[in-house]
Formats: sequence, structure tokens, C-alpha cells
Amino acid sequence: MTAATDDTLAADTLAASGGAPAPCRALGRPLVTRWVDDRLTVALDDHTIQRWRLLGDGSDATLTFDGAPDTAASIATAEVQRLAALAALDAAFARADTPSRLRLLAPDALAETLRGDGVAVEDAGGGLWALAGALFQRPDLWLLTAGSGGYPQTHVLSNGRYHPRRPPKPQGTLYARHIPWLGQTLSFRLADPVRDLERFHRWQNDPRVAAFWQESGDLDHHRAYLDAQTSDPHTMPLIASLDGAPFGYFEVYWAKENRIGAYYDAQDHDRGWHVLIGEERVRGRAYVSAWLPSLVHFMFLDDSRTQRIVGEPRADHHQQIRNLDRSGFAKVKEFDFPHKRAMLVMLLRERYFADRLWVPRADPAPAITAAAATAPRQGG
Repeated sequence: MTAATDDTLAADTLAASGGAPAPCRALGRPLVTRWVDDRLTVALDDHTIQRWRLLGDGSDATLTFDGAPDTAASIATAEVQRLAALAALDAAFARADTPSRLRLLAPDALAETLRGDGVAVEDAGGGLWALAGALFQRPDLWLLTAGSGGYPQTHVLSNGRYHPRRPPKPQGTLYARHIPWLGQTLSFRLADPVRDLERFHRWQNDPRVAAFWQESGDLDHHRAYLDAQTSDPHTMPLIASLDGAPFGYFEVYWAKENRIGAYYDAQDHDRGWHVLIGEERVRGRAYVSAWLPSLVHFMFLDDSRTQRIVGEPRADHHQQIRNLDRSGFAKVKEFDFPHKRAMLVMLLRERYFADRLWVPRADPAPAITAAAATAPRQGG
């Protein structure tokens, strides 16, 4: 996959009118999937690369390879065919009535490739099954830069916390995902203290934002804030955009060396986040169900060693806690920061992928309380 700017992501979405942009890019360009009834095509530019059919429902649902046109032979290398098959699986699992696994009928070479990618497994009878939870763990489909998972693990001591040395921050657009119910492409890029200063300044001085962030101030204050987040190894400041138009600021952090790490038994690769939605037009449930699961998805993909995502919303921020309930987060406990009473929430990697929590739920998930939580440690 190749890195892309917000502008190219917006162009990709426009170019894909009549079809949905797939999560993969081949030859530096987006693949596009199109449904006509139960027939699915995967195209690159104007060339159909593969055809598939989705037949049956429930446990009998089967995705069957339906051919590759000869006209695509000049560009349909083995790698393009692999990416096209992954795009087809993504399109199939995106359908509301598709189960979490599909029987897969594909040519032997393609089937072997999908098994090698970990997205398809054989049953005892030799049948091939594609798994939604495995597909969504493929970082090469949604990450546009190398993630943190391959960074060697060596430990350091900082501010009294013993934790893994964190990798340098990547540059540019890091993650992109087409959101079917919005018809737009959501992307995250690293915040730029120069490019994003005025926008960040405006957002932080919005009374609605300031009530929770308590970071209103002048340009110098916000310049210093962004500079600090950009230089801090344990945080990753992100700008979230839809079709290239920025709407929010997301702060992803490693929990062990964060302030929250003193209030529970933090593991080396736990991650957490803070969020600021700066544009009124992007507030509401349809948007929350796009950016919140996608932010979690990004954190899990960025490092496969991350098994838990944590958060610490204000205990009285009932709307945010309802959104977290709906997104599968467990309420662990309430606790006191110096500046607020907070709710510790947690989402396990296993639950996110097993329960397909990137798909919006019609009703809120039940409020699950963790069985145990370690008492706060002193200090920090």
C-alpha cells in the first residue's frame, strides 16, 4: 500500500462513484467494489479484476469466485489478485445480513494465498472459510504506513514508569476506511503544529469543547500544546477527516506511561485516547458509529501486541459513556483524577474482532462491569 494525502483520499472517493472504495490499493490506485444483486465485481480503474457471487444466507452463505476477465491479465498480477480477493471479502462482510464467516469457493492458488494471509481457514472436511474477524486484523488493508508492531521491544525508565521504548511517529495519512452508511472515506493523519494550529485553536475555543477539554486559550498556548504532543513519544496526535475535510482531533496514547497508568494494572501495549469533535456537522450517532470504532480499529492494527484499549471519560459525561457502551467498552470503575472524577472503560481486542464491533449496533451493548480491577497505585 502507498501513503496518501487527504486530497488523494477525497479524489479516490469521487473516482469510485458507482461503487464503494475497497480498503486496498493496488498499483497505487484504489480498488472499487460494485454489487448488482448477488453479483460482485472488483475493479481497478476501468478494468474488472475479479467477479464473485454471494449465495445463501446464515451458515450456508457462500462467496464463490466467478471468474477474472482476460482483459485484466496485463495488470492482474498475483499481488493485484490477492488484494482484489481481500476487497471482495470486505465487501461481502459489509453486507448487513452476512454472518461472521463465509464459505469460500476459489481457485486453489487464490485459496492458498488467502490461507497464507490468515483470513481463510480449512475445516476438518477440507472446506474453506473466510473469517471477518481475521480479515479486519490485516493491517495492510487499512494502514497506509508501517505500524508499530514490528518495532523491537526494549524497555526504558521514564518519569518513574518502566515501559517499552516507543517507535518514532509516522508521517502523513496513517489510516483510511470507507464508511458505507456515510458514503465517505474516514482518514487519520498525524497532526502538524503549523498546518493545523489555527483549526486546533478554533476547536479548543468552542465552548462545547472547552467545557470538557479545559484547554481554551490563545494561539501561543495551542502552539505549545501541539508541539508538546508531537514531541512526546507516548502520544500520537491525529487529525480526523471525512473525504479530506478535517472534523476532529484525536490523541492516541500508550497507557502505561500516561496518567491513567497509575490507576489500573496497565500492560505494556495498552492504548487509550482522547477525542475532540470540532465541527458541528460531524456530531451525532451516525458519525460516532464511524469514527469511534475506526479509532479503536486503528489502535489495534497499529500494534498487534495491543490487547486492550482504555479510556477515562468524565463520570458524568453520560452521552459519551452511552456511546462507549454501544461500542463494546466495559465499565471497570469510577476513580478520581486531580481534575475530575472519571470512569475507567476498557475494550478487549478479542471482543472487538470476535463481535465485529466496527459494524454499528441497533441497540446499545449491555453495560458490562469488569470482574476485577487493580487498586490505584500511589504516585503518578
